[in-house]
Amino acid sequence: MSNKPATNAEVKEEPVKVNKWDGCAVKNALDDAVKSAMQRKFDYQENYALMDGRLAMCSIAVGVAMFAMLWDYLYPFPQSKPVLIICVSSYFFLMGLLTLYTTFKEKGIFVVSVQKDPAGFKPDNTWEASSYLKKYDDKYQLVMSCKDGRTGYLSEASLTKSVASYFDSNGELLQDLLDTDVLKVHNQALSGLKHE
Repeated sequence: MSNKPATNAEVKEEPVKVNKWDGCAVKNALDDAVKSAMQRKFDYQENYALMDGRLAMCSIAVGVAMFAMLWDYLYPFPQSKPVLIICVSSYFFLMGLLTLYTTFKEKGIFVVSVQKDPAGFKPDNTWEASSYLKKYDDKYQLVMSCKDGRTGYLSEASLTKSVASYFDSNGELLQDLLDTDVLKVHNQALSGLKHE
C-alpha cells in the first residue's frame, strides 16, 4: 500500500444523497449540482461579485451591532441612548436594504460565471443560473441566461421538470441526467445569442 496522494482522476466523488421529502435540501442539492456541472462541462470562471455584495451588507450590519454593544458596555444605558438609537436604526435600514438586494438583484441566482474569450480580444460573456422550487411543489425550474459582453444582448433559456427525474428512490442524485438537462438549457441560451 502506497502513501502517494490520489490525483483528481483517481478521486471518486461520493454521490449526493438527500431526504427527498425535504424541499430545501432537494433544491440546494440540485443547485450545487448545476453549479458543479457548469464548472466541469464549460470551464467557466465563477464570479463572486453578487454574493460579495450581500456579504458586505451583512458585515456592515454586524459591525454596527458590535459597535452598539461595545458603546453600551463602555457608557452604560442612559448615557448610550443616542448612539444606540442611531445604531439600531442603521441596522434595520441595512436589513431592509439587504432584503431589497436579495429580492430584486439576486432573484434566486445561485451562480454567476464568466466565459472568457480564448483569444482575449472579445469582452467576456456572463452566465447566470437561477432556480425556483415552490413549497410543496415538485417542479424544479432552472433558468440560465447569458449576457453577450460585446453587444449586451441577453439570451435566456429555462427548463421545468419534476425533481423526481433527478433522484432515485433512495434520494440519491442522478448527476448524469441533470448534466444532460444543464447542457440542453445552456445550448438553448447560447443559440439565442447566435440568432440575435
